[in-house]
Amino acid sequence: MRKLLLQVQVSADGYMAGPNGEMDWLTFPWTDDLSEHINALTANVDNIVLGRRLAEGFIPAWAAGPPGEDKESIDWMNRTPKVVISQTLTESPWENATVAGGDLAETINGLKARPGGDLIVYGGGTLVASLAEADLIDEYHLFVNPTAIGGGMPVFPGRRKLRLVSARPFGCGVTAMHYEPVR
Repeated sequence: MRKLLLQVQVSADGYMAGPNGEMDWLTFPWTDDLSEHINALTANVDNIVLGRRLAEGFIPAWAAGPPGEDKESIDWMNRTPKVVISQTLTESPWENATVAGGDLAETINGLKARPGGDLIVYGGGTLVASLAEADLIDEYHLFVNPTAIGGGMPVFPGRRKLRLVSARPFGCGVTAMHYEPVR
């Protein structure tokens, strides 16, 4: 069965974004060692899962080729099929993306049951919280930035028991923390 991986950047105090969605605390530029780590993480991924609000900015930004991103990453992001979780959209306005609504557990478990590589979710915050609360995430890949922001959107909506698989610091100051849920 396919796994659902979460890849998200977090502040040192555990937030995905500031109180008003701020992302200005992220560490850039990334070093080659971090880029290689992410390439290895996504090597077996063949579907991206996004919440609707994130998809509205994420998909067009990657389609335009964000400045500072390498061509290989831009190409991977654009060619990898996306599933947008939404209770309001009925069809996708984006190329290479489908919309899925209804019961979240049924939708994610249905995607996991299909043949293929792993799934990766990048967010947004509401979707990540719902997936964590429903225990649908199989691996948490938290990229901890060396900045505390004091408040905002947490990764976890409540307590979650995790098992550390690995921790790896990178030259740019980001540390990749790989966890699995304790079930």
